[in-house]
Amino acid sequence: MLEACRLHYNVHPIDIQAGAQYSEEFLRISPNNKIPAIVDEDGPGGEPISLFESGAILIYLAEKTGQFLSDSPLQRYKTLEWLMWQMGGFGPFLGQAHHFNRFAPEQIPYAMERYTKEAQRLWGVLDKQLSGREFVVDELSIADFAIYPWACRYEWQHVDTSDFPNVKAWMDKMAGLPFVERGMQVP
Repeated sequence: MLEACRLHYNVHPIDIQAGAQYSEEFLRISPNNKIPAIVDEDGPGGEPISLFESGAILIYLAEKTGQFLSDSPLQRYKTLEWLMWQMGGFGPFLGQAHHFNRFAPEQIPYAMERYTKEAQRLWGVLDKQLSGREFVVDELSIADFAIYPWACRYEWQHVDTSDFPNVKAWMDKMAGLPFVERGMQVP
């Protein structure tokens, strides 16, 4: 989103494996000790603002720049609907699939099966939504920016993208956007 909006930004990597997300400095920005988080020195009224949670950050940046969140009420609410879908389902359940399929210190077959099946179900929901569409809500939006990075880790979710041709076509389209390519290179 930052690349797409051509906003200047500085990256401050947070080493979550070393516990940097628990530092007092980071907790002032992200009290939930999670990434991503941003500080905008030129926030509302010219005052600094810090924000955490990707959905809140995306809405803020869209409203600040007037990009990727339609002024049309119907299109706006559809975009917010799919953003919330990512935040409430796609991201959290895929995150659990990542954990149990890739990072858990021991294999727990029940958890692996549960989260892998839910990941595949959610991929099916997204595939149906993308049928006949270039982007999640017809035009490139914050919903695409929120969903895409999670879809990119399909192998951690034990998802075969050939089972979801509409998602695969969308992912190829997203990957081909120069600002997405640049953004995905940011550590």
